[in-house]
Amino acid sequence: MEKVTLRDKAAIVGIGETEYSKNSGMSHRALLLQAAARAIEDAGLSPKDIDGVVPAMNLISFEDLAVNLGTEDLKYAVFPNMGGASSVATLSSAAMAVACGIATNVLCVAGWNGYSALRLSTLGKAADAAAGSPIPMSSMISKLRDFEMPYGVFVPAQWYAPMAMRHMHEYGTTSRQMGAVAVACRKHAQLNDKAIMRGKPMAIEDHQNSRMIVTPFRLFDCSLETDGAAAAVVTSADRAADMRHRPVYIMGVAEGHPVPADQIAGRRDMFQIGLSFAAPRAFAMAGITPKDIDVAEIYDCFTWSVICQLEAIGFCKRGEGGPFVEGGRIELGGELPINTHGGLLSQAHILGMNHVVEAVRQLRGDAGEAQVKDVEISLVTGWGDLADGSIAILRR
Repeated sequence: MEKVTLRDKAAIVGIGETEYSKNSGMSHRALLLQAAARAIEDAGLSPKDIDGVVPAMNLISFEDLAVNLGTEDLKYAVFPNMGGASSVATLSSAAMAVACGIATNVLCVAGWNGYSALRLSTLGKAADAAAGSPIPMSSMISKLRDFEMPYGVFVPAQWYAPMAMRHMHEYGTTSRQMGAVAVACRKHAQLNDKAIMRGKPMAIEDHQNSRMIVTPFRLFDCSLETDGAAAAVVTSADRAADMRHRPVYIMGVAEGHPVPADQIAGRRDMFQIGLSFAAPRAFAMAGITPKDIDVAEIYDCFTWSVICQLEAIGFCKRGEGGPFVEGGRIELGGELPINTHGGLLSQAHILGMNHVVEAVRQLRGDAGEAQVKDVEISLVTGWGDLADGSIAILRR
């Protein structure tokens, strides 16, 4: 059989995002719709032109999204439910739909009231009824209830802390090296008007002096809790040439899942994550290697997650991620600038769709003060649930 590939058959032609805050005063629905409307307008389309919707996780129904947007002929709808890997996974689903002719213009959208509703409800405090309900989690939570929660493992910092500790034990990774990721993201956030942590610069000493959350994660190793949303519009490559902005072509996409996918403690290899499987497939589809990447937007739920992903992608060998992020290598002006918008650590945490938006801006040349010179190819990743992975390789 002839090998089927999605390389360069679809393109991102519109992006949009809301303001990011800790008190949006808006519902999940309103945030998602605002980001969606801005992405559609950015593409030079109207809601009636959208015939596919791929929300990252099921915060609202397809019908709710379509009706409130004003779409009239919805041909394709699906929920990637991979936690923080969902946003990048929406791109592969959208690319398949338009490349196969199932839909013409597909909207990918993600967002939530991650602070004003989810955090407050978790703390048992009263939240505004308009803020929405806590996010749905995938079925793997039932496994956590059986095997992890009885031992006090309830939240993501506790899920991933043993992985980070094992990496430190095996390879000598240090807290200061994790801090280098946090410092790079915070440095980039100072250049971004939409970053929550703009105006709050951070040095490595600030990271080292921040309080411990779950060993080895300090406060500044952990991503933000944020209200907000972002969206992207995907269409076929032939239609993309006639759109308002320079198209950003999808060269390679893939998702992957660790083994077993539903627990961490039972894995033979803690560092064989979803991206360990997904990245080689994406690069094979794109026909390039990690050395060809000019800028990378890496899902940074925790600083160590970035180090682990850099290794899994192939930017460095396993165990070399700690030294790799030191010395400004991942900062603007370095060998591999990452999270040029500030990332989840310093811009906003909206399930990583802001990473997709930033990757597109970099390739359009619209990233302002954070623009990387002569960008041709960007990469964006997602990390979800218990280290599921998604990846997209994009080009001008």
